[in-house]
Amino acid sequence: MVLTAVRGALGFLSRLPVGHTERAWDAFVGTPAAFPLAGYVVGGLVAVPFLATGLLPAPVIAAAYLGSVVLVTGVNHADGLADLGDAAVVHGDPAERRDVMRDTTVGVGAVLALGTVLLALALAALAAAGLPPLVAVALVLSAEVGAKLSMATLACVGRPSHDGFGSAVIDGNDPRRLLASLAVTLPVAAVAVPATAVAVLTGPLLAVALSGWADRRLGGIGGDAFGAANELTRAVALHVGVAAWSLFGTPLGDWGVLAWTLS
Repeated sequence: MVLTAVRGALGFLSRLPVGHTERAWDAFVGTPAAFPLAGYVVGGLVAVPFLATGLLPAPVIAAAYLGSVVLVTGVNHADGLADLGDAAVVHGDPAERRDVMRDTTVGVGAVLALGTVLLALALAALAAAGLPPLVAVALVLSAEVGAKLSMATLACVGRPSHDGFGSAVIDGNDPRRLLASLAVTLPVAAVAVPATAVAVLTGPLLAVALSGWADRRLGGIGGDAFGAANELTRAVALHVGVAAWSLFGTPLGDWGVLAWTLS
């Protein structure tokens, strides 16, 4: 059941050719923990460029990372961020804001949201590319798992604004199911404490804040909020992780990270 749910999650959260069946979809929407479990797969793939840290220039690694994010995950989540950006700058009630999100026209709010998050992610990737390879990979992986944990958090604590993806994932779930989602993130959170731990925890913290904002401005959570949470968390979590490593590091060092990971 869990493996089927993870396949369904990968079918929705990535461009990998798996999980495109009704059975996988049904298992996915009923299993919030499938979000962060899929994050391990996606994170492992997009972290590959950082294995070349120290061999290639940091801008090359950062560009390869951004390209891999697009290749592996597509633009579905970025579209949610763009729609939320347009809604954020609209003056009106929740129904009017949701109407703007359904409009195919790209407004200044969307451009600003996408541009800011993309720039933030690029700068974080540049900073990560200056770290030891195993540390950089651990931080990128934890940021991706944290991004997916933000979506699992919305599924467990959010209130749907209308029928759609949001309601399909939220209905039937509750805050108690968030415990399983948190539990499956422990392996990556423990790789390079505190850096990877704070990167993972960025997910639920940002999701709770986004859920409160969406309740006030949009009348609840929709599919676009899930996509926006993923994109926002990835960028913020990578910055937080790099900052935590720079400030605190770990007494184990780079080889210690490898030993801890393999133990």
